[in-house]
Amino acid sequence: MSDIKEWNVEDDQFWESQGKKVAYRNLWISIPSLLCGFAVWLYWGVITVQMLNLGFPFAKSELFTLMAIAGLTGATLRIPSSFFIRLCGGRNTLFFTTALLMVPAVGAGIALSDQSTPLWVFQLLALLSGFGGGNFASSMSNINFFFPRRMQGLALGLNAGLGNFGVTTMQILVPLAMTFGLFGALGGDSMILQNTSGTLIGKIPAGSETWIQNAGWIWLLFLVPLAFLGWFGLNNIRTPEVSPDIPSPVVSFGIISGMLLIGLVTAAVGLWLMLPESANGSGWNISKEIVMVLVIGSTVFWLKMLPGSIGTSLTRQYKIFNNHHTWVMSVIYTMTFGSFIGFSAAFPLSIKVIFGYQHLMVDGVMTHNTANANGPSALMFAWMGPFIGALIRPVGGWIADKVGGALVTQVCSVVMTLSAVGVAYYMKAAYQSATPEEFFVPFFLLFLLLFAATGIGNGSTFRTISVIFSREQAGPVLGWTSAVAAYGAFYIPKVIGEQIKATTPEVALYGFAAFYAVCIGINWWYYLRKGKSTDVQCPKCGEEFELEDEKHFYNP
Repeated sequence: MSDIKEWNVEDDQFWESQGKKVAYRNLWISIPSLLCGFAVWLYWGVITVQMLNLGFPFAKSELFTLMAIAGLTGATLRIPSSFFIRLCGGRNTLFFTTALLMVPAVGAGIALSDQSTPLWVFQLLALLSGFGGGNFASSMSNINFFFPRRMQGLALGLNAGLGNFGVTTMQILVPLAMTFGLFGALGGDSMILQNTSGTLIGKIPAGSETWIQNAGWIWLLFLVPLAFLGWFGLNNIRTPEVSPDIPSPVVSFGIISGMLLIGLVTAAVGLWLMLPESANGSGWNISKEIVMVLVIGSTVFWLKMLPGSIGTSLTRQYKIFNNHHTWVMSVIYTMTFGSFIGFSAAFPLSIKVIFGYQHLMVDGVMTHNTANANGPSALMFAWMGPFIGALIRPVGGWIADKVGGALVTQVCSVVMTLSAVGVAYYMKAAYQSATPEEFFVPFFLLFLLLFAATGIGNGSTFRTISVIFSREQAGPVLGWTSAVAAYGAFYIPKVIGEQIKATTPEVALYGFAAFYAVCIGINWWYYLRKGKSTDVQCPKCGEEFELEDEKHFYNP
């Protein structure tokens, strides 16, 4: 049976006799599905580098818009996705949202086969790639219900951390898939590199053949079997606490499609307001901060206007916004996951633009268009940052289970602040040098440290959320905070792109460091300072305890 009508994992006997097997089966199917979601969402960071190497007729600033579009849409779609599990059930949601990833994957395979494909087509496909970003909210909300609270740090860390490996997997797999005709005649013709490219195993010289369209086609090899696995292996939990009134699968798919459409439309309108006319926008140059507020606010509003039981259910779930911890944890999780996902999206093209070109003074003017033959290959190195951040995330959850999530988050905040300042220093030095490669090693190592801190902080922050909120609220809060934080995939590439255009890339990192410093104060004020009471009720004994005394949670 795909539907479960009795579920009480806080009961040790139920967990050992029935719950554990079901929970882990759902987790092991959820992880690769989420991995593919991250890959499809963020593959534009690698694709745009190769489009530059192939001489696609687009400016660097236009290519940066593709990452920004996918980032904004993926984050926006997390808002409706936060509420899918209660409305439609875990099995229905994860099956359908995983199957939807085939649409942008097929589209990318077709569009990349022809260099004359117009920019608006790539922008539309970047918009649809947001499906992969939205999947995180529903996946995490779903896994939250399958495991007892004492295991939430590890379970959510595994789902999110191994799911985040989609970024690393994509950054390794896509460049390799481009090197040969993987799909034969069905995959289209090869193209000739105009600039040196690279993969994990080495550089590929200009003049070599490449199959850039494989960046889209490759994911069908995983998505098709995962859709079948999800349909036959996942479960809906039909309890009052989780999903009491799940409609038929067809109706569920309709509900999910309608709510996703709201997010797509609000994101598209926001992007149109922000983008210049040359990039198919309005040309009004509305600031990115205003656009984010408008998109988030309008998405939440229109979702609540949905008729019938959907609107009623959302109204109940919207009670999370009355809890100030929802807003506090949204800010803190934006620091950790927002940084991880934003830097993952911007890292490849940043390496290419900062270290792949010589920065020369010509007639009193600094130029940045001369290729640097000694520059590092972005596709050889960019995967390492997301790899470390994703690999260490479950460790962050595990450590937080032992010593407390807020304390671990505080340490990570300090490391992130110092690392960002160091990265900014070496970015500035490189962008003013005719030999920027001299500064690559310290820049790269500090960025890896920054990624590691975001990964540990991701795990510890979700651990804190699972303790602060009731089980009914924890799922939507996990989804909501992940939605807000995911705007980092839009905001960070946009800011770095703007500052690179202004020839001051270090300003972006100094700004992020200042934000991290603010988060240090917020986390301390609400969760670490002495005398601050954050009362949480133990699910076993019912006794209230302070968040600072999290050990009680596991030894009541």
